[in-house]
Amino acid sequence: MLCLALQVWAQQPDARQILDRTAGNFEKAGGIKATFTVQSQGNTASGTIFLKGDKFVLETEGVKTWFDGHTQWSYLTSSEEVNVSEPTPDELQSLNPYALLYSYRQGYSLKTGNTATGQKLNAYEVILTSTDPKQELQCIILYVQKNTFRPLRISMAQRGGKDVAVVSVTSYETGQSYPDRFFTFDPKEYPGAEVIDLR
Repeated sequence: MLCLALQVWAQQPDARQILDRTAGNFEKAGGIKATFTVQSQGNTASGTIFLKGDKFVLETEGVKTWFDGHTQWSYLTSSEEVNVSEPTPDELQSLNPYALLYSYRQGYSLKTGNTATGQKLNAYEVILTSTDPKQELQCIILYVQKNTFRPLRISMAQRGGKDVAVVSVTSYETGQSYPDRFFTFDPKEYPGAEVIDLR
């Protein structure tokens, strides 16, 4: 029994191996379209994100955001304003949780968890804890599907632990084809928009 238990334990990948496999699959997936829900402070919202490498387009209720790997444009439907900025890595992670697949290798300590939630989802649970107390995102818990190494759920705790957001992926399509211009704001499509440059 002990030998069998040790054999099973030895087959379990560690946290870094899980994230390396997840990041590798993400990079090989080509364009991705994912739908999700976010629960934060008692509120629930849904959205869609389109991804290619470090570029993304994020659509949520009332806001559409483009990021081309350097510049970010956020269009607010209610005011018809477009805010242009160059986001920090922390800001990117709060908008695009998949950004952590590029940043986990530094600035975080990693460990695997073993909770009922992970077992229920048939997923690995990976806990990332910031090694910098000044960083905005202090703790990230990532649930990764065991057979596909796709993220299923991401919990993010801000500094001070007062705000916890839980992102649940509801659909995930790979092999999508997006031209680079898809990830930039096109003023011709929003002729009435006021552009506010915050850079």
